[in-house]
Amino acid sequence: MNVIPVFRPSMGNDEINAVAEVIKSGWIGLGPRTAEFEEKFAKYIGVKYAVGLNSATAALHLALMVMEVKGGEVITTPMTFVSTNHAILYNNAEPVFCDIEPDTLNINAGKIEPLITNGTKAIIVVHYGGYACDMDPINAVARKHDLKVIEDTAHGCGGEYNGQKLGSIGDLGVFSFHAVKNLATGDGGMITTNNAQVYERLKKLRWLGISKDTFSREEKDSQAYSWYYNVEEIGYKYHMNDIQAALGLVQLAKLERTNKRREEIVALYNGGLKDCDWIERPVRKDYMTKPANHNYVIKGERRDELNDYLKKLGISTGVHYVPSNHYEMYHDCRGDTPVSDAVWKKLLTLPLFPDLTDDEAKSVIEAIRKFPGI
Repeated sequence: MNVIPVFRPSMGNDEINAVAEVIKSGWIGLGPRTAEFEEKFAKYIGVKYAVGLNSATAALHLALMVMEVKGGEVITTPMTFVSTNHAILYNNAEPVFCDIEPDTLNINAGKIEPLITNGTKAIIVVHYGGYACDMDPINAVARKHDLKVIEDTAHGCGGEYNGQKLGSIGDLGVFSFHAVKNLATGDGGMITTNNAQVYERLKKLRWLGISKDTFSREEKDSQAYSWYYNVEEIGYKYHMNDIQAALGLVQLAKLERTNKRREEIVALYNGGLKDCDWIERPVRKDYMTKPANHNYVIKGERRDELNDYLKKLGISTGVHYVPSNHYEMYHDCRGDTPVSDAVWKKLLTLPLFPDLTDDEAKSVIEAIRKFPGI
């Protein structure tokens, strides 16, 4: 039986050749390809600076750190991968869970302000499935209370909110380049910002707090004792490398095309499932001017039965996500989330990736339409 996976990276000879060039160059660590990727990625997102890291989890950790979140509280969503909320704990702060919208599964902007206290430091929003959160009211509440906004754009690379690229709207944008993301480098992450001071500090923090990275010392410093550097604060071994960056450059160049293919598959699903009134399809609101379409998540009362049924037909599915506050370690965190508590039991993620064929998508649709008992 040929199995249709939920996700599959879209890579080919261009990626192979790009990695081979880096290996042949003799410099595979943090170096010129990383700098090139950062520059081109920042331009694509529409910000001044981008800092390449080894994962989005590292990016979330440092994003909160440079926003001076040291203890206190961070308002967040339960409907996310645990990295989002672990990063709050890394910074000795407490997650405060804000409930979500039942249709988009994004953080409910109207429920944020009642959760704000004197201890609140920041708001993290997650563009779930690549569909934009409603950023204008979120930013308005943040400005009113002098809070920082971090966009977790792990699902949203290439997506837009009212014509603005996701990751350019809050104080910082955080991206994932994990193997199954819209832009994949095997693993990796990025922080985007328009703040020059934040940018300079991020470059140090990703390299153990060292004032100059190795490539800068080797290639750019003409002074005597070019080997010398200062260690200015405690940092982390979080930097990207040129192998990841080489993949990222190729993936960035074809991102608009692969995202367009995702959009075509979503259109197939929407058309084929539109009269299945026993499931709900993803919702696109007016401000979601260009979803990134990372996930296609349906909602149904018989989620677990449908999952088992599709599995027997060779169609893989997933659940994104068990809410973070359902894990024991988060049980004592503040915030009532009745919508999230109820809706996650209905969620099922269908296969969606650029190399999914029309015939494969149609077979998924046909299987769902023939689900017994409907």
